Amino acid sequence: MFSPLSRLFSSCKTPHPVATPRRRFPGREALLAALAIGLAPQVLLAENAYTLDELLRMANSDNRAVLAARNQLEAARAGIRTAGAFPNPEIEYLSGQSRARQIGANAGDLRTITVTQPLPLPGQRGLREEAATAVADAVGADLAGFEAATAARVKLGFYDVLRRDAEIRATQEDAALSEQIRKRIELRVTTGEAPRYELIKADAELLNARKVAASAEFRAQQARAALRQAVGEALPASFRVRGELDGGAPAASSSPLPALATLREEVLARNPELARARAETQRAERQLSLERSLRLPTLAVRASKEQDPELNSSRVGVVLTVPLWDQRSGPVGEAAAQLARARNTLVSQEFALTQSVEAAYRQYEIAAAQVNALEAGIIRQAEAALRVAEAAYRFGERGILDYLDAQRVYRAARNELISARFELAAARIEIERLRASH
Repeated sequence: MFSPLSRLFSSCKTPHPVATPRRRFPGREALLAALAIGLAPQVLLAENAYTLDELLRMANSDNRAVLAARNQLEAARAGIRTAGAFPNPEIEYLSGQSRARQIGANAGDLRTITVTQPLPLPGQRGLREEAATAVADAVGADLAGFEAATAARVKLGFYDVLRRDAEIRATQEDAALSEQIRKRIELRVTTGEAPRYELIKADAELLNARKVAASAEFRAQQARAALRQAVGEALPASFRVRGELDGGAPAASSSPLPALATLREEVLARNPELARARAETQRAERQLSLERSLRLPTLAVRASKEQDPELNSSRVGVVLTVPLWDQRSGPVGEAAAQLARARNTLVSQEFALTQSVEAAYRQYEIAAAQVNALEAGIIRQAEAALRVAEAAYRFGERGILDYLDAQRVYRAARNELISARFELAAARIEIERLRASH
């Protein structure tokens, strides 16, 4: 990207006899010096340069939010053991004393021990275990979706940093070349070769280039902060990334995208959000069956032993809880409503995901077409127009305004290419997130 503008100052020669002093400002040397100054902080941070794979591994192993989601999955799996546990027995012990109220009665100590063992109805434990397993499946799908979303944020942040770095390099080049243009125009105005309004225009262009360069620096700092937030605290505050924001860079490192119909089927089969909705539907079905089964009478076996001063007695019996007044109509109705809600949510998410897949796929096609058009035609045409304006300005056939207009067209095309490459990467990342492919 440097060649069209650098040639102006490496080959431009003025016919005026006082052109010799301008050799003190060689464009190429000044440009390299400016770039060296601008890139100096990155060179100092070379030891903290990370590739995309390194950042993804760091986020997967050190991100506290990801670790917390995994802890939640461990808790849900422990809930399966809780749901399948057999109910514990109840042991009751009573002691006291008896006093004789009639002649001949014996006084002494009294003791009673009672053991009650609840007996769950056949199938209830299985329903509880199935409901708890569905909850664990939903939490596992949540974890997979969160990990995919975290990976997508890291990838997007990585390519955003690459985009901002490319913008910094471009704006630093623009500022250095604008300064060189201003110095040459100042010399021409001083010698009377050009009117003063050209110098005013060059000053305005230089100030604008410096303002854009400063804005690019701030945007780069914001992009690095966002990337560090996505990766986690393990990423140091001062770092840089190693990679290329090249046309279709994410696609080049992975398999090509399938057709839209195939991609839609993959998303419906693998998307974590749909997996979670299916698990929630299964849990609601098991919960409804469990609530219905709890309307049946429940049983418990009770055994007791009593000791008094005269007798020792033992008893064994059955405790039957009859749902006479509370027939669990409320819990059953609530479970039925939750099941209907889960089914409707599943259908809604399937539809929303198909639309999201199609939108991301179309965005990918649009971005790819923009990158191809810019790389194959627009950039070349802008470079050719800039060379023509450069030659015309060098030989005095056009003024500085024509040259600056051609330069702005080239800058706009170059910046549009940087943005299009980032949009292409972002569309690919969104498709990978929907497919839950890392």
